[in-house]
Amino acid sequence: PTFDEVREPMGMLKRDHIRTMMNMERIHEEWKRVHGKDFTEEDVEQVYQTSENSILKIVHQFAEPKPYVLETVKYLRDKGIKIGSTTGYTDEMMEIVVPEAAMKGYSPDCWFSPNSVGNFGRPYPYMIFENLKKLEVTAVSAAVKVGDTVADIREGLAAGMLSLGIVEGSSVMGLTEAEYAALSPEEQADRRRKVEEKFLAAGASAVLRNLSELPVYLEGLER
Repeated sequence: PTFDEVREPMGMLKRDHIRTMMNMERIHEEWKRVHGKDFTEEDVEQVYQTSENSILKIVHQFAEPKPYVLETVKYLRDKGIKIGSTTGYTDEMMEIVVPEAAMKGYSPDCWFSPNSVGNFGRPYPYMIFENLKKLEVTAVSAAVKVGDTVADIREGLAAGMLSLGIVEGSSVMGLTEAEYAALSPEEQADRRRKVEEKFLAAGASAVLRNLSELPVYLEGLER
């Protein structure tokens, strides 16, 4: 698969991610060409198990907070705003990621994986609802969903809340910090525009360039 094919379903439960990819026209046709038949759920499971084993070996390398995360978290803490997290990772993966991220300065008040909601991951809203319950939030309207994948946006909308897309560093953009920094200002602007269009097409309530813009957005809601 291409990088674009891998990134398109980002944010989903990993098993759903693989199934979505295998249903993509090019990959589906290539599977039939190689195997002489359509894929089955057993094939999905086999590919998933292989990929899960690979992810577990390297996932600790991907716990570095993205730009402006720590500063924005401090702002939220100072304002008394609680932070809940949802993920496409399994509990086993999160057992590796959570302590790694905490050592680097990021630790949400709570988090829920698809395992905790019967494997109904994004775009289902149930992980959000578990966060709201744990954090004792009295109304969906009192919370805002922030994410960097189309699945995040759909999850937030399914929960009935404002859903914001973060452009820079997002899975939708598909570039590392170094790759993005190496682009010309014009190329960066073009990349941002394309990501913004994808988020808005998914129904995003707003699109932010990066997390540094979140405090201003939230203050606007208070006015």
